[in-house]
Amino acid sequence: MTEAFVQYVWQFQYFDKKELCTTSGDTVEVFNPGSPNHDGGPDFLNARIRIGDIEWIGNVEVHDNASGWRDHHHDEDPAYDNVILHVVWSFNHVAVRKDGSPLPTVVLGNRVDRGMILRYTKLLSTRSTIPCAARYPFVDVDTRCTMMEHAAMLRLQEKAAVCRDMWERCNNDWEETLYQLLCRSFGFKVNAEPMEQLARALPFRLILKHSNNLLLVEALFFGTAGFLDMGYRDTYFLRLRQEYEWLEKKYGLDSKKLKPSQWRFLRMRPANFPTLRLAQLAAVLHHHPRIFSVVRDAKHLKTLRSIFVARQSDFWLRHYRFGLRQSKTIAPMGNASIDNIIVNAIVPLLAAYGSTMDEPFQVDKAVAFLKAIPAEHNSITRKWSALGDPPGSAFDSQARIGLYKIFCRARRCLDCSIGSSIVKSPQG
Repeated sequence: MTEAFVQYVWQFQYFDKKELCTTSGDTVEVFNPGSPNHDGGPDFLNARIRIGDIEWIGNVEVHDNASGWRDHHHDEDPAYDNVILHVVWSFNHVAVRKDGSPLPTVVLGNRVDRGMILRYTKLLSTRSTIPCAARYPFVDVDTRCTMMEHAAMLRLQEKAAVCRDMWERCNNDWEETLYQLLCRSFGFKVNAEPMEQLARALPFRLILKHSNNLLLVEALFFGTAGFLDMGYRDTYFLRLRQEYEWLEKKYGLDSKKLKPSQWRFLRMRPANFPTLRLAQLAAVLHHHPRIFSVVRDAKHLKTLRSIFVARQSDFWLRHYRFGLRQSKTIAPMGNASIDNIIVNAIVPLLAAYGSTMDEPFQVDKAVAFLKAIPAEHNSITRKWSALGDPPGSAFDSQARIGLYKIFCRARRCLDCSIGSSIVKSPQG
């Protein structure tokens, strides 16, 4: 049996307490099993338990096998000196404290309902990527909705934490942070890594310095990306290269340039070619040089979306990449792409900014934006749709992605109220 299951059983006291006693025969009465400890040290803190005639307040350590106490060297660790009870699934070794005294131990393996054990092991052993797929449609709707809400907020917190880490690397500069997030998002997964590398090689302050001249912004992007090292001869390309040669020397960009081979075009829709995306990003930053202030102060989703419909320059109305002219005009960025950028860059940034700067309304605004954006559709959300629970908004799709990545994929069913309800009740 897994240690996680024993912890679950102890936390919620899902076992027969009749004539509960230690392995040495002392009676045990649990008044408070303790609070789960997600940091280092014992598994449960501040439990209140009577063992024999003495009432104790202290910590509880849980293992699948009693020998886990020795195997994990808890008998040598001062952090475990305040453990008052050892809870195990099976007893195969006497646990002793640092001073050599025996640690009271309770065995739960023969006190848990067999049906609960079967339901748990069935969840763990299923081949389905969503362990509860067979039972999910029968779980109480309120339980499902509450867990989805929790998963959505956990995912937002995780993405906000990534933004805060980036902010710290950017010397607490929110403008630079947003710029790097936007660059990565404009890469749309396939080219996300080179786009982020480009952002680090080309600081936002240089873009801002030349933001009033779209050609110079484009020259900085295409030159640092390595695209101007090619041999095209059209007028626009030569102008870009001429401008970049001057900018490269002025700002010492030569050693930071990317190579054309780092960018991916193969098996991609032309609308997602990194050259077109760079042109679109250049237009956005040209029209909105102080983009962070616009994003931070935006109160409506319409305002955010309007930022990204900036029309790219004339050359990129007929080209997806250098050397390939199109007969039809290329439209600005579409709604689905804009919403993808808002979900993956703007919303996490607002959540990070709000929590860091003690402006909780920014976090609320981020959640409101997610709820106003149509749902994302990908391989993960389709799994939930197949179970009869399709997402209705981006908040819902982020919830399903979060639930899958944080809980389902790691088989953390007991930490999920959906899985927990299935384990504890045959009707769950």
